[in-house]
Amino acid sequence: MAALRELYERHASWLFIRLSRRCSDPDAVDDAVQDCFTAVWRGASRWRGDGDVPAWLWGIAIRRLISRLRNRASQRAGLRAVAVDMPRDSEPSAEERVLLGIEYGGLGPALDRLSPELRSVVQATVLDGLSSRETAELLGVPTNTVKSRLRRAKVQLRAAVTGGSI
Repeated sequence: MAALRELYERHASWLFIRLSRRCSDPDAVDDAVQDCFTAVWRGASRWRGDGDVPAWLWGIAIRRLISRLRNRASQRAGLRAVAVDMPRDSEPSAEERVLLGIEYGGLGPALDRLSPELRSVVQATVLDGLSSRETAELLGVPTNTVKSRLRRAKVQLRAAVTGGSI
């Protein structure tokens, strides 16, 4: 029990913050975080020990949030992706810039220059490891839209990283 408490204390706050970027309903986010740690407690024997604990927890937590939102279809209007609610002309806070640098390294500035629609697809599929179908459900768009946005985002990111411009 002490190990689970320590795991919770180390990871619950950042899980809550990241899930809050995907969903504007704090109750749904809180439930997803709690569900995540309940799943960890019940299924600890499934941990193979060959990956990063935060990545493992994130995979569980984001899927718990998606399941919760699927079950509450009326909450779809409350979904949002990273930075969709931020006006394009506003400057990210110092904290957001630091987190972006830590989380994404050199790709942070390139990701920041993508449109919110493209950035949310990259966030969900590439960084969070969701399938195209799960991303479509999360964002409320067709699966083919997710695929085409991801293709456009890759082209733009490649150009930004290799010295071109978006």
